[in-house]
Amino acid sequence: ETVLGFSESVQTFLNTGLLGAMITTIVASLIWRIIASSFPIIFLSNPIIYIIIRLCLLLDGAGVCSAAWVLARIHKPLAGYQPDNVYLEGAKRHTSAPATKRDKDIDTTLTVVKYAASTGLLIFSVVIVMATIKARSTQLSSVVHPVFAGISFFLLLMWLAMMEGGQGCLVGLQPVVKDLYTQSHPKTLTSTSLVHKGDNMGRFIVGRQFLVVLVVTLINMCGSATPSTQVLGLPKGVLAVFVDSGFAMIIATIVLGQLTTQVTAANCMLDFTNNYFVQYFVTYMSLLVEFSGLLHSVYFVQILFSKITGQQIQSNEPPCNILLRAFFWGRVLMSLAVLTFALVVTFTALFAEKTTMWKGIPGWVSALILIALFCFVGMLEGMQIALFTVVNLPEEKLKMNKIVHANCELVFRDQNFQAFLIGRQILAATGMFVVARIMTLSYDSGDSVFGFSQGFQGFLNTGLLGAVITTILASLIWRVLASSFPIVFLANPIIYIIIRICLVLDQTGVCSSAWLLALINKQVMGYQIDEVYIGTPEERDLCVIVEEP
Repeated sequence: ETVLGFSESVQTFLNTGLLGAMITTIVASLIWRIIASSFPIIFLSNPIIYIIIRLCLLLDGAGVCSAAWVLARIHKPLAGYQPDNVYLEGAKRHTSAPATKRDKDIDTTLTVVKYAASTGLLIFSVVIVMATIKARSTQLSSVVHPVFAGISFFLLLMWLAMMEGGQGCLVGLQPVVKDLYTQSHPKTLTSTSLVHKGDNMGRFIVGRQFLVVLVVTLINMCGSATPSTQVLGLPKGVLAVFVDSGFAMIIATIVLGQLTTQVTAANCMLDFTNNYFVQYFVTYMSLLVEFSGLLHSVYFVQILFSKITGQQIQSNEPPCNILLRAFFWGRVLMSLAVLTFALVVTFTALFAEKTTMWKGIPGWVSALILIALFCFVGMLEGMQIALFTVVNLPEEKLKMNKIVHANCELVFRDQNFQAFLIGRQILAATGMFVVARIMTLSYDSGDSVFGFSQGFQGFLNTGLLGAVITTILASLIWRVLASSFPIVFLANPIIYIIIRICLVLDQTGVCSSAWLLALINKQVMGYQIDEVYIGTPEERDLCVIVEEP
């Protein structure tokens, strides 16, 4: 059927609504605009206008479209928009701080919603992980009692949390004179005296990084669900998002095992490290792992880049004698041998589809994903080091490379650096979990790689080899590159995209519950900010000046 006997093709065109759009634009819009602009007083003298204005105010008061103000509030700082007078009149640039009462109301509302939603998400995630363990649907709980697996999960989270917070404390306390807290924090003094001696800080960071990766791998074994897991009668869609993907376990680990203690330790460094756990299981354990030589291949890479670039490796210790040099290079060779063995075994298992990687993904695809994740996680690890390295460089030097300047300008604008660090932590932890899932061996009883004995295969199934590979190839090497060539590292255009993703992740507030938990943790543990014990940096500097003769 057609109007006025038009052809089917013409009628199809008319059915698109184009004619209605033309009529509406002319008769219901443009003509009235012309009349109003030509005769504004006469136009506004119509009493119906008053009723229409009242209706408009009533609709706005209903808040049916108030989401537009919220989206605009979020969009402006993310896109970096500035008012026109900043460019035309040289006005001061706006920050992310609220400029109007509406902005303040939106910020307050968003904060409450973020904290409530994030806390609810955390509780739901922990419940799902515990239900998965109870159902014996994880790699560990399938072979041991679920109670043991659940306790192991939380103990590992606690260990990870103390390592994450402990590193920030031991690094942050370097410039503080130890005499200021000798009496008040003796255990902190023991840890800092050891870590701050000679080149021990670098050794501590190397050993700690391996322990973090190893603990994340073990947490993955405790809480990562096996295929086709059914818990709590949840719908398939919810199971796919929270259980099959490991999202629930990742959220629980990031909030409980990383961000909460990082936030807590940021300004309570003395109290946080004043315990035997940090002293023995963080400080001593990290240095012991580094001393074992398991990760010494990273020093080989560092020396190699030093020779290539001509940059001398800085050291706070005297040159080693021939015995110590022989011991060092012996450990380097051992580390290279272990790394080679780990790569051969892991990639053999990958191509044989004998890892905990999600089923249905071919081995060669898993290998490609793993290499891509090494690069992605490595860039996240190196970005932090590179940005800390260039933070005090003159802006003129940064402007010599447009990409570097754009990256730094974005990160160091307003409060973006803190937001970037939180978003980076979320991305890095997620990447580590996926890497652990890809690389953890999963050979059944009676089966093994290269015909190894069942006992040795059980040892390989713990994920230790994957932890060695990840620590070296997806973390430490990239940190060495970033510290040696920070400008070149930041010249990568992909860095800008990653920074944007990190900022968006922080804006979502998915891990905002970490701030609430950190506040509760400080109150429960009775932590005090460092200034209570040692004063502010300005006060400490003033004391030094006064004491000088």
